[in-house]
Amino acid sequence: MFTIEEIQKSLPHRYPFALVDRIIEYVPGEKAVGLKNVSINEEYFQGHIPGRPLMPGVLMIEAMAQVGGIVLVKMPGMENKFFGFAGIEKVRFRLPVVPGDQLIMTVELLSLKRNRIAKMQGEGRVDGKLAVQGEMLFAVLA
Repeated sequence: MFTIEEIQKSLPHRYPFALVDRIIEYVPGEKAVGLKNVSINEEYFQGHIPGRPLMPGVLMIEAMAQVGGIVLVKMPGMENKFFGFAGIEKVRFRLPVVPGDQLIMTVELLSLKRNRIAKMQGEGRVDGKLAVQGEMLFAVLA
């Protein structure tokens, strides 16, 4: 549904922190499904972990947050807003994500209060298996 060029028009993140390669499903105001092709060339693999590269859990959460950001900034009246993390809850890492994996992230909007505070539920899967899940809170920063 959205290419990397379209994602970059909506989100401020750039290399090395642009963690969504494509949005493959989008339901306005409700949810988005994005993908991250995990490459051995990612900078973080140089130090995490030599000999056994693993995608850091915090970056899995950040990738889900970026998918959620698409849901939020595509809503009417939200186009020029910037949302930042306000919290994370109930996060669990179920499966390591390694080079060569494709992380498919589904993020759903649970609530939006006063167009300023959003709560979202996200999950990331590799080959259909749950790798990460959790709830994320966002607040308008600007």
